Amino acid sequence: MTELSKTDLSKTIHVIGGGLAGSEAAWQAANAGADVILYEMRPTKMTPAHMGEGLAELVCSNSLRSDDYEYNAVGLLHEEMRRCNSLIMAAADKNSLPAGGALAVDREGFSAAILAALEAHPNVSIKREEITGLPPSEWQHVIIASGPLTSDPLAKAIQEISGEDSLAFFDAIAPIVHDESIDRSIVWAQSRYDKVGPSGTGADYLNCPLNEEQYNAFIDALLESELHAFHEWENVPYFDGCLPIEEMASRGRETLRFGPMKPVGLTNPHDPTNKPHAVVQLRQDNSLGSLWNMVGFQTKLKYRNQAEIFRLIPGLHGAEFARLGGLHHNTFLNSPKLLNKNLQLKHEPRLRFAGQMTGVEGYVESAAIGLLAGRMAGADVAGKELALPPETTAHGALLAHITGGHLGDEGTKLRSFQPMNVNFGLFPDIEVIKPEGVKRWRKADRKKIKKKAVSDRALAAIEEWNGQA
Repeated sequence: MTELSKTDLSKTIHVIGGGLAGSEAAWQAANAGADVILYEMRPTKMTPAHMGEGLAELVCSNSLRSDDYEYNAVGLLHEEMRRCNSLIMAAADKNSLPAGGALAVDREGFSAAILAALEAHPNVSIKREEITGLPPSEWQHVIIASGPLTSDPLAKAIQEISGEDSLAFFDAIAPIVHDESIDRSIVWAQSRYDKVGPSGTGADYLNCPLNEEQYNAFIDALLESELHAFHEWENVPYFDGCLPIEEMASRGRETLRFGPMKPVGLTNPHDPTNKPHAVVQLRQDNSLGSLWNMVGFQTKLKYRNQAEIFRLIPGLHGAEFARLGGLHHNTFLNSPKLLNKNLQLKHEPRLRFAGQMTGVEGYVESAAIGLLAGRMAGADVAGKELALPPETTAHGALLAHITGGHLGDEGTKLRSFQPMNVNFGLFPDIEVIKPEGVKRWRKADRKKIKKKAVSDRALAAIEEWNGQA
């Protein structure tokens, strides 16, 4: 994009942050016809969690979770985004890896595809610089999508103008293991219940079996290990969807066995008559198959203890780690109080927010809010009014949650606001009736039919909204 004049600048959309939300917002706004400048501070200034300088870098995991759009809420969000010409989903589909029913991606290919698309867009300019305070007043259309690792100067400016303290929590990072260091005589390849997903075969995970004695020894090691020492400012609660394994273990000896180490839906071909007491799953992390992510094993263990403890897991006794687990500090806004339905700061509407800062949890959810923010900003520049996505859609349900989902019964008293993944509990209820000819309608059958009905309703609604947008 060519240099902008001051006149043009008043109608330019400035997107701060080149993560998933910022990249999606820039793409949507540019496709709406607006001129967009996307600001990303890396590599000029790095964060504690990012490793490279690409756009939309995946930090915690390479999985975008379930791709089942009929019976899973995040899979439904995937499909809605695809139908709305999402850059993030196009890059994910192009760089997908086998992962059972999940959509996992090659990190580097995914990031490179997004960067290439934005660099090639005639309406987008990318600037590698840090925004060190409140955006200049002449910037009339701003999307702040700087994410949970927003630089201190910008975070402070947001706090000052909003009059609110940002809430905070920790997000822990799972280790990655080199393929050649995994003992294939012990582990076996199988997806849970042999489920086949995008780019998958039904045998997409490597499974490490533990008997009861091995499991207890592992739990003991976790509980006895030295943990990361928190600073006073880090004394904040975890988000339950991303608890470190040692935190889960501290909540009960069996917690992990009913969480990420559950042995259900798996049969060990090396010992088919003995069911494992627990299982650690590894998910392919790159297209070459040379790296494997320890599923659900985010941790705050000190580096010097991690390798020793994880090598207690059968099949990983000789494991070499491409990356050990870690943790980073996240911040998000009290969005129901601070933002209006169009994701604008009530105190200063020229500032619009997107992504994880708004109080959604997860890569896909962050990108979806970026999609909405980009379209909303694009409509503003064009002088148009963009209807909100219906609350019967996954996009609308998320938007309703972060902009008003925690109001009290009278609509005035604000309850505690916490990050949220998309889930069917956010959608308006729908009535389903027992299918004709069915004599016994089990609760599980009714629940499955209801999910399908919610998904069908959502996709019809998003098609209509997308046609109007």
